[in-house]
Amino acid sequence: MTFSRLGLAVILLLATLGSATAQKQGGTLRVTHRDNPPSASPMEESTISTIMPFSAIFNNLVVFDPASPQNRYDKVVPDLAKSWTFAPDGKTITFTLQQGVKWHDGKPFTSADVVCTFDLLTGKTNGHLRKNPHKTWWFNLADVTANGDYEVVFHLKAPQPSIMAMLAGGFTPIYPCHIQASEQRTHPIGTGPFKFVEFKQNEGMKLVRNPDYWKPGKPYLDAIEFSIIPNRATMLLAMQAGKFDLTFTSDLPPEVMKDLQSQVPQLQCELQLTNTQGNLLVNRERAPFDNADIRRAMGLAIDRKAFSDILGHGTFAIGGANLALPDGLWGWSEAYMETVPGYSANVEKSREEGRKIMQALGYGPDKMLPLKVTTRNIPDYRDAAVILIDHLKSVYIQGELEPIDTPVWYARLARKDFSVAMNVQGTGVDDPDVQYFENFLCGSERNYTSYCNADLEKLFHQQSEMTDFQARRQLVWDIDKKLQEDGARPVIFHARAGTCWWPRVHGLQIARNTIYNHWRFEDVWLDQ
Repeated sequence: MTFSRLGLAVILLLATLGSATAQKQGGTLRVTHRDNPPSASPMEESTISTIMPFSAIFNNLVVFDPASPQNRYDKVVPDLAKSWTFAPDGKTITFTLQQGVKWHDGKPFTSADVVCTFDLLTGKTNGHLRKNPHKTWWFNLADVTANGDYEVVFHLKAPQPSIMAMLAGGFTPIYPCHIQASEQRTHPIGTGPFKFVEFKQNEGMKLVRNPDYWKPGKPYLDAIEFSIIPNRATMLLAMQAGKFDLTFTSDLPPEVMKDLQSQVPQLQCELQLTNTQGNLLVNRERAPFDNADIRRAMGLAIDRKAFSDILGHGTFAIGGANLALPDGLWGWSEAYMETVPGYSANVEKSREEGRKIMQALGYGPDKMLPLKVTTRNIPDYRDAAVILIDHLKSVYIQGELEPIDTPVWYARLARKDFSVAMNVQGTGVDDPDVQYFENFLCGSERNYTSYCNADLEKLFHQQSEMTDFQARRQLVWDIDKKLQEDGARPVIFHARAGTCWWPRVHGLQIARNTIYNHWRFEDVWLDQ
């Protein structure tokens, strides 16, 4: 199977002819940001706080088609790879690379950089990586080899339909071979449309136009400036006053977005499923949470609809580990979800069962189990944690909120330095391979609850190789049901949130099933 370069050329030509008279060069895009990114290195991080401001520095081999409102593996287009071919057995992919591409320091981009990138991601070389949270994505990648300077071959252990989606995601940029990965955390160098200028803690980030960008005429903006404003009320006032062009993506709860639009009707806003999910993390390696009965009682206390009503005014989706339908591709049907324990509409019946479990363990209204509920110190997380603490009281558990700043939060989770946590986590790509191997594989860096089920892992691999979409989805549903039954990481909600921008911002593309992609900004322009 070969991607049609002729077809792509026609699409690009038509797009250019249709918009050439409208696009304008120049201007600085001013964007709000909610907190300090833990670093500037997308490869080493798991948060949109890094992805949104720094993705424009890099390119991928391939990207999701920005014209498609839903990210999916059959909607992938070229980037640094201008074409690719699958072998008949589906286990080998040959990529032909763009020529004449330069890194921001002037050195040429070649196939060696692709090989080095995936040697880092798969752990073949360390390269001074501090973290490698997405290493388990590449469980099926045996090797990446170069054929000359402009061709690379991906050798898979088994056919894998999701591989193109994983390559297209925001967490898979290509890094330079001649730069230590550790340097990318503070002064990133890429081949992308914008070059790094500065990253100041508690202040913001700045990028400037790459004048030597390999896509002629792009980008249109002169610069992008992100300003860190942790206080949401302050951010909203600045946005209303026109001091910023664009809000940080999905930073606005539905009701807040609605209020902002009512006060400033000319603002354009979009509410989307973020591909982030609220989930309960229980460290099963710490007493007393090594007791499966206590973990079960905690799960039975959760009223998922209440989270949606309070946090999302009824707009949040309810589902399992995979993004809920219809915006997601792999979520349960409503009928199937009714068969999953803990998803009953009769919450009081579930809580009564939870109270009986806790009473058998010696707890009750006069003897509550005390615990700290750790969470990230930003509004989305804190608000959810407060609701969780209230729900846990219904099964004789007394929680205390422990907020943690972003640079420390992910390190604490990776070290499993918590007992119970309220997490809002995204995976970047709407595919079961990413979800299962990143979050539930034995020993994965992001398997924060230390859940491990060897029999279920065999099914992880089985579904990954399936090319029949409907058959694969049925198996995916069954796997997800088992994860929820086991309390591996109880999923509480799939969040919806809003992004707003002034009409002077053009060319912005937002996907309906993720916040982690489409932040290259190469097509964005300002009408000032």
